Amino acid sequence: MRELNVGVVTETVARLCVEACRELGADVRALLEKARNEEESAFGCFILDQVLANLAVAAREQLPICQDTGICVVFLEIGQDLHLTGGDLEEAVNAGVRRGYQEGYLRKSVLSPLTRVNTQDNTPAVIHTRIVPGDRLKVTVAPKGAGSENMSRLQMLKPADGIEGVKRFVLETVAAAGGCACPPLIVGVGIGGTMEKAALLAKKALIRPAGTTSAEPAVAALEAELLALINQTGIGPQGLGGKVTALAVHIETYPTHIAALPVAVNLQCHVARHRSAIL
Repeated sequence: MRELNVGVVTETVARLCVEACRELGADVRALLEKARNEEESAFGCFILDQVLANLAVAAREQLPICQDTGICVVFLEIGQDLHLTGGDLEEAVNAGVRRGYQEGYLRKSVLSPLTRVNTQDNTPAVIHTRIVPGDRLKVTVAPKGAGSENMSRLQMLKPADGIEGVKRFVLETVAAAGGCACPPLIVGVGIGGTMEKAALLAKKALIRPAGTTSAEPAVAALEAELLALINQTGIGPQGLGGKVTALAVHIETYPTHIAALPVAVNLQCHVARHRSAIL
């Protein structure tokens, strides 16, 4: 069995936190440039120009893309033939977050939900683990800002609501968010499973390469239809009107109970940050 010291996990998480907060992935940048070419509203064009200029400055000066450097969501895919040594895995992840946010001069936004006392180091992270075949560890760090997260929603639909009910709920969620979620958006949708599974599916949908489509033709068709419908709302960049409200819609599905139809919508602003490494 292959061994991996968790100290490597700490170093990797620290690096990924800094990289994710300072430089947007090429996939999202490409969609923003495409949106700039397609946008017709003068306000929308101005805002997209500012967004692209901000990305260039952040990369050149090694500054955060956004002042909200988020709460760290960390996905771990752990190979079943991997033996982790040298300490506790979750503590190693949190040590990496602590180090990354300190050394990268990133805003520490995590606090107690009731006392509102800041933990001062952006920990604990929200950690999701999955056991997979193999002897490797895949680490994905996705700092999530509160603006778009606050506008996300979950609803337990009736099975009779069907696909039309799903579409209505997604559109209602985007419309209710308006400019508060900092569009143009990546819209993550989780359909099926249970209440918590749908929410996790919606979150995982956000870390797919931006603009990729589902491997299932029916789901891919729904993604395309929803993207077109969302962009017909006229909300536009930053909610000031325009043709481009969303850059992409990503849907993940899972089998569910005959009497249930859970749907979660996790909105992501244009600062769609995530970085991965395989150890």
